[in-house]
Amino acid sequence: MGLGTLLWVITLVMCGAFLYISWRVKDSAALSFSNYAIGSGTFPIYLVLFTQFATIMGVGNFIGHAGKGYSVGLPWMAFILGEQGSKIIFALFFAGLAGKFTYNTFTEMIDDLMVNDKVTRALGGLLASMIMIAWVGGQGKAFGNIFKIVTGANELPIILLFSGVFILYTTLGGIYSVVWTDLLQGVMVVIFGVAFYIYAFSPVHWSFAELGTRLADVGKGELWTFSGVPPITLITNFVTGCVGILAAQIYWQRCFAAKDAKTARNGLLWSGIAAIIMVMLTAFVGMVVLTMNQGLKPDDAMPWFMMNYVPVGVSAMIFALVLAAGMSSADSNLNSASILVVNDLIKPFNPQLSDEQLVKYAKYLTVVIGIFAALAAIYASSILGLFSRAYAMAGGGLVPLLLVGLIWKENPAEGFQMGKKNSKVTPWGARIGIVSGAVLSQVTALGPNRVLIALVVSALLIVVVSSMTREKMNKDTVKTV
Repeated sequence: MGLGTLLWVITLVMCGAFLYISWRVKDSAALSFSNYAIGSGTFPIYLVLFTQFATIMGVGNFIGHAGKGYSVGLPWMAFILGEQGSKIIFALFFAGLAGKFTYNTFTEMIDDLMVNDKVTRALGGLLASMIMIAWVGGQGKAFGNIFKIVTGANELPIILLFSGVFILYTTLGGIYSVVWTDLLQGVMVVIFGVAFYIYAFSPVHWSFAELGTRLADVGKGELWTFSGVPPITLITNFVTGCVGILAAQIYWQRCFAAKDAKTARNGLLWSGIAAIIMVMLTAFVGMVVLTMNQGLKPDDAMPWFMMNYVPVGVSAMIFALVLAAGMSSADSNLNSASILVVNDLIKPFNPQLSDEQLVKYAKYLTVVIGIFAALAAIYASSILGLFSRAYAMAGGGLVPLLLVGLIWKENPAEGFQMGKKNSKVTPWGARIGIVSGAVLSQVTALGPNRVLIALVVSALLIVVVSSMTREKMNKDTVKTV
């Protein structure tokens, strides 16, 4: 059986399994909007751990980061350390806090604890959903790349096919579909991932020293050093990856879905440690491929490796690994995006909506957002190009608000409690901070440091504008009383 046929067989079997799981859990998801969004905060450690790990290890991490390793080399490790290391930072400093609450989204948390402003909540939900949509689109694009190279199929129908599958099973079961399919996908990623890395480093005899020597031999020695890269570029790459993760709904959603704070923290911590190791190894695999073929497009590095170096059976295993990773990332982000839109853009302005109506809106939006993400995948120039722009916008707008809101308390001695605002941030301070941070992160005239500039300016504006508008708010409150 040829590799192309094997890929189709694996695809059909795995997609069938995912759809079956989703059909089995659809009734639990439909009980309430909280069930559909976070499983009513009841998930144990093994579900939190594997859904988090499987989500992190999306197809972008296997295809996109291999491509960046192929084209950028060691300097790309700064972005990986920021993107993946931030999950460990998140686990240590934020997961325990989030695990105490049962919010549906982290922008709802910001609204309830820090701002009390539905306009800010809507702006935050819109920005945060951009990361999720970019990730969904990235999975479809990567699948299209693989099938195009291995089977010769046109990218367009492949992207639409895979998008249709994960739209369907995510719509059926909400977060329940996500965590139970992720359990299966996560186990597959661990088993096949270990086997893949053992095989992938065999061309350099499992030696980083030999990898560096071979890169030099093919005229790519500059990719094995940080010396030619300005430190500020490395810092910017690190910060861009880090702030994007802190603004990503999928990580907050797992914490809210966990049964307690300890479960949330440990699940995210161990999944983050495993992910940072595997993603860095994937970038190194991209460099291994470069020593073998210097004429590839970056996103084609991993598919070429599958097609031209490894035996058919091993290639099929790699594809099963990529398929499991991509589907888990796609369903998680698609669910998170729809929940963000319903919870933060629709619900605050329509408080009379019932749970049944909210679940219906979430299902409709899962389909709409999935289609939009598929279109983004078709027209995007690269996989990680989708992610980094969304990271910068959402991180630049939301992370300063999150950090200032947590630090700048109204009553420093008191902890945060659901239903009680304990921050000096005002609605206008939050609104201006979100918009300015998101916009500045995309202004190319600011140069390579625009994300850092956006973060600083946004934080300063939040404090300054909040200080200027606090007195007016206090007067308005007195008048009302």
